Order: sequence, then C-alpha cells, then structure tokens
Amino acid sequence: MSCCRKKETNKVTLLGLAGNATLAGLKFMAGVLGHSSAMVADAIHSLSDMGTDLFTLLTLRIACRPKDKNHKYGHGKVETLATAFMGFVIAIVGFGVLVNAIVNLVGHYNSQPLPTPGWIAFWVALASFAIKEFLYRYTLFVGRKFSSKVVQSNAWNHRSDAFSSIAATLGIGGAIFLGPQWVILDPIAAIVVSFFILRVSALMVKDSLMELIETSLPKPVEKEILRLVGSVDGVHNPHDLKTRRVGNDIAIDLHIQVDRNLNVEQAHEITVEIEKCLFDTFGLETHISIHTEPLIPEK
Repeated sequence: MSCCRKKETNKVTLLGLAGNATLAGLKFMAGVLGHSSAMVADAIHSLSDMGTDLFTLLTLRIACRPKDKNHKYGHGKVETLATAFMGFVIAIVGFGVLVNAIVNLVGHYNSQPLPTPGWIAFWVALASFAIKEFLYRYTLFVGRKFSSKVVQSNAWNHRSDAFSSIAATLGIGGAIFLGPQWVILDPIAAIVVSFFILRVSALMVKDSLMELIETSLPKPVEKEILRLVGSVDGVHNPHDLKTRRVGNDIAIDLHIQVDRNLNVEQAHEITVEIEKCLFDTFGLETHISIHTEPLIPEK
C-alpha cells in the first residue's frame, strides 16, 4: 500500500469514526428527550458503526504490510476477508432493523402503542441522514480511488445507517405532522429499509467469497490481457491464461510461444516487454508469471 493510499484511507475512516461517535451521543440524547424509541435504536446502530470503523483501521494497518517470506503475494486478502466479515455484520444490522420494526408494529396493535416523538428527535434524525449520506459518498469515493474494498464496505455501512435515519425521520415526521395515529410509519419505513440493507450485505459477501475461492477475472479483462500480450513483438499464441484477484491487485499466469531459434537472453527480453505492458495497464503490484515455450513450425 502506497503512503498516499494509506494516509487517505485512514483519514476517511477516522472521519467516519468521529462522525459516528458524535451522532451516537446526539441520537441517544434526542431519543431520551424526544421520547423516540426509533432514535434510541438508531443511536445503538451508530455505536455499532464505530466498531466497524475501528475494525477497518485495523484491517488497513495489516493490509499495508509489505510482502514477507510467509506472504509473498502480500497481505491483500486481509481486506477481502474483512469485507466479507463486514457484509455479515451489515446483514445482522439489517435483520435487527427488520425484527425490531415488526415487533414495534405488532406491539402497536396489541395495547403497546408507540409514543409520539418530539421535534428534537426529528431534527437530529434529519441531520443524521445528511451527515451519514455525506460520509457514505466521501468514503466510497476514497475507497474506489484507491481500490480499497474494505473502505468501500465501510462506505456502505454508512449508507445503511443513512437508511435507518430515513426510516426514523419518516416515522417521527409522520407522527408529528399527521398525528399520533401515523406513528406506524416508523416501523413500516424501517421494514422497507431493512431489505435495502440486506441486499447490500448480500452483494458484499458474494463478491468477497468469489475472490476468496480464486474466481477468475471477468472475461473482458482476460480478453484484454491476451490482446496486450499478443501485441508484443515476438509473442506467438498466448494461451493457458489463469487470473485471480489478490486483494486490490491481480495475478496473471500464462504461457506464450516464441521463435525456437531465439537464445535465452532474447526470450527473456520478450517476457520483460510483456511484463512492462501489463504493469502499465494493471499496476506495478500486479503478480505476473510467464511460461515460455518454443514455437513448433507447422508441417
């Protein structure tokens, strides 16, 4: 991990940590003073987000370690594993939001009516949505810029909290503007939001598991690799291509054929040119292995 990448990804994660700590305190205060159970639940959600921020910082610290004798491909898979873990965490949060909403909805119609919240809860919920949406967009931008999956996952964690804040805002606002009989908007909105959260978590887990089981790169990427290799002078019939992701980097293994009359130095120069071409396209951290074979003339 470059110095710039490490600095920026840590910076955005620390910003999220500070934001979640501030929001957790504000939401809890607003939930108590505004008699809003939805806001108290949202405060707990923000506390759980602080845990994922700390987990992200630890993951980035490990993933940026250089290659060593026991990890010759680097520590990139740590980010992949952490992304899968965070996907499971977000799924638990989404399931919790769903169950809590159903319990509140059922309880409301079984002599346990939901309380009418106060204005402080509404304004804090609205501010929470704005802050979490900003954190989501900024964190996702940094995560994509530096190809950090765990930072992108943390961005989606901010988005799940923003969804929760939307549910709280709709429920609290509905009760205030439309009257106490509309407090059920809170659990109804939360149920809808929970499905968005669960969908995001499922996609995160799926992509991470596909990488952990060494799934090949997409076909268009493999075709581009073969095209680039085939464009190098002296290369014939690039074949037996194998690809996979190693954290934020990729690994490329393939066979090529060269003129059987070339000496070792000339064949080596061809492989060096191939490596340069692939490094220029996919980055200097790309893992490349090339097996050279003699070209057998057709009879």
